[in-house]
Amino acid sequence: MVLERQRSPLRASELPEPAPGPGEVAIAVAACGVCRTDLHIVDGELSDPKLPLVPGHQVVGRVIELGAGVEELRAGDRVGVPWLASTCGRCAYCTGGRENLCPFATFTGYSVDGGYAERMLARAAYCLTLPDGFADLEAAPLLCAGLIGYRAYRFTADAMRLGLYGFGAAAHVIAQVAVHEGRRVFAFVRGDDTASRDFALSLGAEWAGDSLGPAPEPLDAAIIFAPAGELVPAALRNTAPGGTVVCAGIHMSDIPSFPYELLWRERTVRSVANLTRQDGRDFLALAPKVPVRTHVERFPLEAAGDALDRLRRGDVQGAAVITVAETAP
Repeated sequence: MVLERQRSPLRASELPEPAPGPGEVAIAVAACGVCRTDLHIVDGELSDPKLPLVPGHQVVGRVIELGAGVEELRAGDRVGVPWLASTCGRCAYCTGGRENLCPFATFTGYSVDGGYAERMLARAAYCLTLPDGFADLEAAPLLCAGLIGYRAYRFTADAMRLGLYGFGAAAHVIAQVAVHEGRRVFAFVRGDDTASRDFALSLGAEWAGDSLGPAPEPLDAAIIFAPAGELVPAALRNTAPGGTVVCAGIHMSDIPSFPYELLWRERTVRSVANLTRQDGRDFLALAPKVPVRTHVERFPLEAAGDALDRLRRGDVQGAAVITVAETAP
């Protein structure tokens, strides 16, 4: 499924069979999660993607061909392909353990073709080994909703009272991790979204309420997964002194001005950008221990546009996943 121009529908296309170059592998795609970042790319909110583009960066599949020099993978291996497609490996960010900030990084389904396809290429060194016990459909949301959510979650340090704003794919994973680690979870959803409230409570949140309203008690930290800038001052109002508000999206509408008193007393607002391979290894080791159970809605490859439309309307509970050809876990 190809995006030829931003703000236009995806088009079903026959493309040449991809051949791996040095350091690359060809992958037979089994499943690919549908992410809000895909929607930002299609809708033109993220500029300068590769065009034409095959979107998708939560890919589960099997290695079918190795490029020259690949030693860490073998044909038949099941792998995950996340957002981070490659980095330079030489800049201060890469050598300092912050490859997510590499200015020369490339990104799956944005600067290189992604997983809305039967076949794709990936750099072998940036593929992730997937834990047993997760079927392809269930594993796909772990590769962005899980990984970016987990990176954001780590920035909440030891916060016991955790607010999650926007209860979609990422929040439904991180709520399970937080409850597993003994945190108290407070879910913030659109005021009329009773389905999301019930969903959050079913996953262990002790309270669910209006995103723009007050929390039942002060929060030690909050993570904002929804791309709505007006949630930043709303979350600050609910955050205790010394608390942190983490903005976890790659795109967010403008943050409205707010009085300094909301930030005062050592509250912090910070963003999260991309992920590192170590984030991936750490989270995928943790997920089976929780165990994380992803709630997914399946779409065939040719219905990728429908999945994006549903996500745009806020009409997906949990995660949307495109399936191509499922394999055994």
